[in-house]
Amino acid sequence: QVQLVESGGGLVQAGGSLRLSCAASRSIFSINVMTWYRQAPGKQRELVAAITSGGNTNYADSGKGRFTISSDNAKNTVYLQMNSLQVEDTAVYYCRGVVVTSGGDYWGQGTQVTVSS
Repeated sequence: QVQLVESGGGLVQAGGSLRLSCAASRSIFSINVMTWYRQAPGKQRELVAAITSGGNTNYADSGKGRFTISSDNAKNTVYLQMNSLQVEDTAVYYCRGVVVTSGGDYWGQGTQVTVSS
Protein backbone atom coordinates (compact mmCIF):
# COMPACT_ATOMS: atom_id res chain seq x y z
CA GLN A 1 0.00 0.00 0.00
CA VAL A 2 1.04 3.55 -0.71
CA GLN A 3 -0.54 6.65 0.75
CA LEU A 4 -0.22 9.84 -1.23
CA VAL A 5 -0.87 13.24 0.29
CA GLU A 6 -1.05 16.36 -1.84
CA SER A 7 -0.48 19.87 -0.57
CA GLY A 8 0.31 23.33 -1.86
CA GLY A 9 -2.94 24.26 -3.52
CA GLY A 10 -4.64 27.58 -2.96
CA LEU A 11 -5.92 30.77 -4.50
CA VAL A 12 -3.64 32.68 -6.84
CA GLN A 13 -4.08 35.45 -9.38
CA ALA A 14 -3.65 34.78 -13.06
CA GLY A 15 0.02 34.93 -13.97
CA GLY A 16 1.07 33.69 -10.56
CA SER A 17 2.76 30.49 -9.48
CA LEU A 18 2.15 27.58 -7.16
CA ARG A 19 4.13 24.51 -6.24
CA LEU A 20 2.18 21.38 -5.44
CA SER A 21 3.68 18.55 -3.43
CA CYS A 22 2.78 14.89 -3.31
CA ALA A 23 4.27 13.07 -0.34
CA ALA A 24 4.37 9.28 -0.54
CA SER A 25 4.37 6.89 2.40
CA ARG A 26 7.25 4.91 0.95
CA SER A 27 10.17 5.39 -1.38
CA ILE A 28 9.02 6.89 -4.67
CA PHE A 29 11.93 5.11 -6.32
CA SER A 30 9.83 1.96 -5.94
CA ILE A 31 6.86 3.60 -7.67
CA ASN A 32 7.25 3.27 -11.42
CA VAL A 33 5.25 6.30 -12.47
CA MET A 34 4.05 9.30 -10.51
CA THR A 35 1.49 11.44 -12.25
CA TRP A 36 -0.38 14.66 -11.63
CA TYR A 37 -3.96 14.83 -12.84
CA ARG A 38 -6.54 17.57 -12.54
CA GLN A 39 -10.29 17.76 -12.67
CA ALA A 40 -12.19 20.96 -13.26
CA PRO A 41 -15.89 21.26 -12.39
CA GLY A 42 -18.01 19.48 -14.97
CA LYS A 43 -14.99 18.10 -16.80
CA GLN A 44 -13.22 14.76 -16.94
CA ARG A 45 -10.03 14.17 -15.03
CA GLU A 46 -7.04 14.83 -17.26
CA LEU A 47 -3.34 14.11 -17.10
CA VAL A 48 -1.12 17.10 -16.39
CA ALA A 49 2.38 15.67 -16.05
CA ALA A 50 4.14 12.42 -15.27
CA ILE A 51 7.55 11.32 -14.08
CA THR A 52 9.03 7.85 -14.01
CA SER A 53 11.32 6.40 -11.37
CA GLY A 54 14.10 6.86 -13.91
CA GLY A 55 13.40 10.56 -14.16
CA ASN A 56 11.71 10.68 -17.54
CA THR A 57 8.97 13.28 -17.76
CA ASN A 58 5.92 13.87 -19.90
CA TYR A 59 3.52 16.79 -20.08
CA ALA A 60 0.10 17.51 -21.43
CA ASP A 61 0.11 20.24 -24.06
CA SER A 62 -1.79 22.53 -21.69
CA GLY A 63 1.16 22.67 -19.31
CA LYS A 64 4.17 22.53 -21.59
CA GLY A 65 6.48 25.44 -20.96
CA ARG A 66 4.61 26.44 -17.80
CA PHE A 67 4.60 23.37 -15.55
CA THR A 68 7.54 21.33 -14.31
CA ILE A 69 7.31 17.97 -12.59
CA SER A 70 10.18 16.84 -10.41
CA SER A 71 10.92 14.38 -7.65
CA ASP A 72 12.99 14.27 -4.49
CA ASN A 73 13.71 10.67 -3.61
CA ALA A 74 15.17 11.61 -0.25
CA LYS A 75 11.87 13.21 0.74
CA ASN A 76 9.65 10.68 -1.07
CA THR A 77 7.96 13.64 -2.69
CA VAL A 78 6.96 14.63 -6.19
CA TYR A 79 6.41 18.27 -7.07
CA LEU A 80 4.51 20.17 -9.69
CA GLN A 81 5.78 23.70 -10.21
CA MET A 82 3.14 25.72 -12.00
CA ASN A 83 4.02 29.10 -13.45
CA SER A 84 2.04 31.61 -15.51
CA LEU A 85 -1.17 30.18 -14.13
CA GLN A 86 -4.35 30.82 -16.05
CA VAL A 87 -7.98 30.82 -14.99
CA GLU A 88 -8.37 27.63 -17.02
CA ASP A 89 -5.93 25.88 -14.66
CA THR A 90 -8.51 26.03 -11.88
CA ALA A 91 -9.18 22.46 -10.78
CA VAL A 92 -8.61 19.88 -8.12
CA TYR A 93 -5.15 18.43 -8.64
CA TYR A 94 -4.54 14.79 -7.83
CA CYS A 95 -1.40 12.75 -7.45
CA ARG A 96 -1.28 9.16 -8.68
CA GLY A 97 1.31 6.46 -8.21
CA VAL A 98 1.50 3.25 -10.21
CA VAL A 99 3.58 0.22 -9.29
CA VAL A 100 3.74 -1.96 -12.37
CA THR A 101 4.99 -5.19 -10.75
CA SER A 102 2.22 -5.35 -8.16
CA GLY A 103 -0.50 -3.64 -10.14
CA GLY A 104 -0.79 -1.05 -7.42
CA ASP A 105 -2.62 2.13 -8.43
CA TYR A 106 -2.81 4.78 -5.75
CA TRP A 107 -4.41 8.21 -5.62
CA GLY A 108 -4.20 11.10 -3.23
CA GLN A 109 -7.18 13.04 -1.96
CA GLY A 110 -6.53 16.07 -4.15
CA THR A 111 -5.69 19.71 -3.57
CA GLN A 112 -7.72 22.63 -4.89
CA VAL A 113 -6.08 25.19 -7.15
CA THR A 114 -8.09 28.30 -7.93
CA VAL A 115 -6.79 30.93 -10.32
CA SER A 116 -8.60 34.26 -10.30
CA SER A 117 -8.62 36.78 -13.14
